[in-house]
Amino acid sequence: MSVSGMKKQLHKASQLLNERLMGAQGTKMDEDFLRMEKNVAVIQTLLLELLSKTTEFLQPNPAYRAKLSMLNTMSRIRGQGRTTVYPQTEGILGDCMLQYGQELGATSEFGGALAGVGDALQQVAQAKDALDVNVKRSFVDPLQELHNTELKEIRFQLKKLNGRRLDFDYKRRRKGKVPLDEVRQAWDKFMSSKELAERRMFILLQNDADRLSHLAAMVSALLDFHRSAQRILQGLHGNLQARLTAASNRPRRRPRTRKIRVRSEHNGSIGFYHQPSATSAASSVTGEPLAVRPPRPDTATSCYDTDPADSKLVLDQPCCRAMYPFHPNQEGELSFNEGDIIVLSSQVDANWYEGSLSGRSGLFPISYVDVLVPLPLP
Repeated sequence: MSVSGMKKQLHKASQLLNERLMGAQGTKMDEDFLRMEKNVAVIQTLLLELLSKTTEFLQPNPAYRAKLSMLNTMSRIRGQGRTTVYPQTEGILGDCMLQYGQELGATSEFGGALAGVGDALQQVAQAKDALDVNVKRSFVDPLQELHNTELKEIRFQLKKLNGRRLDFDYKRRRKGKVPLDEVRQAWDKFMSSKELAERRMFILLQNDADRLSHLAAMVSALLDFHRSAQRILQGLHGNLQARLTAASNRPRRRPRTRKIRVRSEHNGSIGFYHQPSATSAASSVTGEPLAVRPPRPDTATSCYDTDPADSKLVLDQPCCRAMYPFHPNQEGELSFNEGDIIVLSSQVDANWYEGSLSGRSGLFPISYVDVLVPLPLP
C-alpha cells in the first residue's frame, strides 16, 4: 500500500472514531436509499436462512447431511464425478420390508404384501430423489447464484461507498487544512459510488418476477412428487385390499390335536390317543386313565383341518364376525351370537356400525366384532 493510501485509511479511521465516540455527524443518505439498503439487507438474511431451511426440508438428518458433504467434497478433490445421494427414509423402510417379505416367501400372504409395500416405498424414495434434484436445480441453485453474484457486488459497492463517505466527511471537517480541490474530488467519488450502489439495489429489488419464478418452480416440483407418491400409494392400497379380500375368503384352517403313540400298561399293545385338550387334561387330574385308541388307516397326516362353516362362506361384501354375543337394550339395535357373520351397511360413528343378519337390520357396537371385509373408503 502506498503512503497516500495509508494516509487515506488513517483519515477514514479517524472519522469513524469521531462518529462513534465523539458524536460527530456524517453525511446522511436520503430516505429512498436507506429504504433500499434495508430491503437488500433483509433479502441477504432471507436467502441465507431460506437456503439452509430448504436443505433441511429435503434432507432432515443433519448427520447424513454432514457425511454427504464430506464424501462429495472428497470426490471433488480426487477428481471423481460420482455424487452420493441422500438415503431417503422411505427407501430405508422399503429395503427392510422387502428383505423380510422375501424371507417369508411367496407362499405367505403377509410376506407378499410386505414385499409389495417395500417395493412401493422404494418407488416413493426414488420420487423424492427426483424432488431433491428438481428443487436444487430450479430453486436452490438460482438463489445461491443470486447471493454469490448480485448481492456480493452490492455488498462491495456499499462498503466502498461507506469508505468514500468517511473520506469525504474527514476532509470536509478539516476544510481549512485540506485543499478545496481534494474536498470536491472526495465529494465526486462519494456521489459516484452512491449512484452505482443505488442503481444495483434498484435492479435487484425490481426483479421480483425472477424470484417468483424460482418459488413457483419449487412448488411445481413438490406437486409432482406428491402426485407420484399418491399414484404409487393408491396402487399399493388397491393391491392390499385385493390381498385382504382373498385372505378373508380363504377357508380357515384350525389346528387339530396330534396323536401320540403309547403302550398299554396291561397287555403291552400299542395304540394312539389324541393329545389332551383342556377337558381331557382336567379328567387326567381326577385320576381317570387315558383312553387308548387303535390306529385308523384313514387318519390324515396334517395337523390342520378346515372349518366346514368357513369353507362355505364367500366374503364378497363388507362384513364382520361377532366376537361376543350382543343383546340390545334399545330399539333399533341388532342382536347376534358369537361367531355370527354380519353384513356391514355403514359406520355410524367411532363406536357403532349398522348392519344386517338373517333379514334383521340394526346398530351394534364396533368393539363386539372383528371386521373381515372393511367398508369402502368414503
